[in-house]
Amino acid sequence: MSDVTESSEANSVPLPIARIIRSVAATLRQAGVDTPEHDAKLLIAEAAGVALRDVDKAMLVGDSLPFDMPRLKAMVSRRVAREPLQYIVGHAPFRFLDLAVGPGVFIPRPETELIVQEGLDWLASRHIDAPRVVDLCAGSGAIGLSVAAEMPTAEVWAVELSERTAAWARRNADAVLAPHGRAVGRYHLSVADATLPGTLEELDDTVDAVISNPPYVPELAIPSQPEVRDYDPELALYGGSSDGLAIPGLIIRRAFALLRDGGLLVMEHDITQGGALVAAAMGAGFTQARTGFDYTHRPRYLVAIKGRQDGGQRA
Repeated sequence: MSDVTESSEANSVPLPIARIIRSVAATLRQAGVDTPEHDAKLLIAEAAGVALRDVDKAMLVGDSLPFDMPRLKAMVSRRVAREPLQYIVGHAPFRFLDLAVGPGVFIPRPETELIVQEGLDWLASRHIDAPRVVDLCAGSGAIGLSVAAEMPTAEVWAVELSERTAAWARRNADAVLAPHGRAVGRYHLSVADATLPGTLEELDDTVDAVISNPPYVPELAIPSQPEVRDYDPELALYGGSSDGLAIPGLIIRRAFALLRDGGLLVMEHDITQGGALVAAAMGAGFTQARTGFDYTHRPRYLVAIKGRQDGGQRA
């Protein structure tokens, strides 16, 4: 983007935003970034202190936008080094939330929104008063905070192993819940091992739904994308065995103990693990288990019911 920066510094008149986008996108494309135009617009929006829609509007009508050129150059350099876009701008969208993210926390993905929706739809269809929901392997807090924000009568418990990561979840809880008075006192975060029998044992046999995105990447399936391989915490990625099933299997067993009769487990997994995890759920005592599919119809999450079939209110 040297042609743009030199021209901009030589002339005090702002350049048309479309030209800036083309220059930044070309730089990112050369660095191997998968979505150069999208990333360029988001970085420019951040440097200008405006929303993405304002950049799109300026591009459409041929307008200029004032922005901080040194900041933009610094952010582009970080993206060229393949640092995740979300770390650079400091936040990531998830459903209706804008979550703070940075080093030490797994960046929430669009496919994880589906498991939240599966859980919310199930809870709504059962007309459960004040549902109890557990988010195992909470990360940024995306799952549990979405439930708390979208279903204010729910009481949510979240468990995260890493203290560094849990700090991001606390920060997001303060930002998401406190300003609006929503679910204050109904979101409980613990730093603990979600796979251990003693974790949240006081809730055993009382929880309506467990919604979890545990580590599940097979240990030998090292991601090729630098943004994932070099920046996402290994603790949040790898499933503890060559097939990636060790930790998900333990989460299934812990979820079974937490759930009341008729309760629901929804758990994200790798596209290669659907059949094995359905079998693992049935082997753990669930009476129903099936695989859910993502936006591209790939097998992406487990849905399992404990005990009776109607899934109604707690006894």
